[in-house]
Amino acid sequence: MRINKTVLAIAVSAAILSACSTTEEKQAGLLDSELNAENNAVTSGLSNGESLSGESFSSNALGNEAIGVSRLGAEFTDPTNALSKLTIYFMYDSSQIQQDFIPVVAAHAQYLLGHPNQRVILEGHADERGSREYNIALGEQRAKSVYRMMKVQGVSDSQLEVVSYGEEKPSAEGMDEASWQLNRRTEIAYQVQ
Repeated sequence: MRINKTVLAIAVSAAILSACSTTEEKQAGLLDSELNAENNAVTSGLSNGESLSGESFSSNALGNEAIGVSRLGAEFTDPTNALSKLTIYFMYDSSQIQQDFIPVVAAHAQYLLGHPNQRVILEGHADERGSREYNIALGEQRAKSVYRMMKVQGVSDSQLEVVSYGEEKPSAEGMDEASWQLNRRTEIAYQVQ
């Protein structure tokens, strides 16, 4: 019975997120001329892996291996477990979660539901194409997509924080599609307790 609820939650999340499109995002105010000061304040000047409330751990682009996640449990270091994947990748100019990553987000949501004192920062990123302001907004929309999917599955607001770094923290240096693909992402950064 529990599996059926999980499958239902994943299906509902996928349906909700599939209704989103980049055209709607642009119309909703992601164009440079329509950005407001709130989008510019999303980045807090934190260096990679830091948070205001303490130490956090997120993945790197080389194999999704996270620094320090072994403190969270063996499932985070088991490459066959969805929890070992801490990075959600996106298509060009999109904040829609791809089908391949829905089970990953669902696994992290289930973990958070089972560990109500655990917190994560959802760090949105973009590749270097587009203006700085647009990429900050796009990174925020990517992180919010993961946030919304986790919320639909029951994760508490108090466990989730959204931050956007836009193009400021690339995981791959380079001006080619392979590098850009690695930079279009949301990283799930667990807070150490």
